Amino acid sequence: MEIITNNKEYHSLLGQIAETYEQGQRKAIVAVNNALVETYWHIGRHIVEFEQGGATKAEYGKGLLAKLSKDLALSLGKGFSVSNLTRMRQFYVVFPIYAELPHKLSWSHWVELLKIDDPLERSFYLQQTQHENWSTTELIRQKQASLFLRLAASKDKAGILQLAQQGQTLQKPADLIREPYVLDFLKIPEPYHLSKTELEKRKSRLRGRRTNEYVPRIL
Repeated sequence: MEIITNNKEYHSLLGQIAETYEQGQRKAIVAVNNALVETYWHIGRHIVEFEQGGATKAEYGKGLLAKLSKDLALSLGKGFSVSNLTRMRQFYVVFPIYAELPHKLSWSHWVELLKIDDPLERSFYLQQTQHENWSTTELIRQKQASLFLRLAASKDKAGILQLAQQGQTLQKPADLIREPYVLDFLKIPEPYHLSKTELEKRKSRLRGRRTNEYVPRIL
């Protein structure tokens, strides 16, 4: 046994098995996550289609989700709070074509994205999350740091649309200075450290630029 333990080929075998096992775990997690997101999208579709099914069904009104939450919890267990059902319904309303959705984001990612009301801002964070492989924690952090507003504040309408459609690779020195991690690390005053009031003013101005202008639907 001691010979086997000290054998390099044996240790190589251990490493191969461990790597294969971990790869399998990751694939399983991705598969389960994709199935969960697809399931929740379909549940949202069922709810919306039921609501649109005529006057009789419309009578359920706001009480529908509360009723569903109670009954589904009894029959299926956790995961059917009113807030989660609300997000499932919103998920389908905002993203009605499932085939067009990126399939590597978790449900917690989608919940955070659905909390963003502005379609362009939501699209920007969706693109960035994909490009940068943000965790949910990092997505929340960047939202709280108002990354979109910091970048969009210096751009015109076309630039804002490009941000929403393509995201932005933070490689230029000026962009890096705006990036929250760099600001935190340097601990220096920076003109992009805006108050919440100023950020809201800039957000209103950005929306004003788009008033009465055609803006294509962006997922």
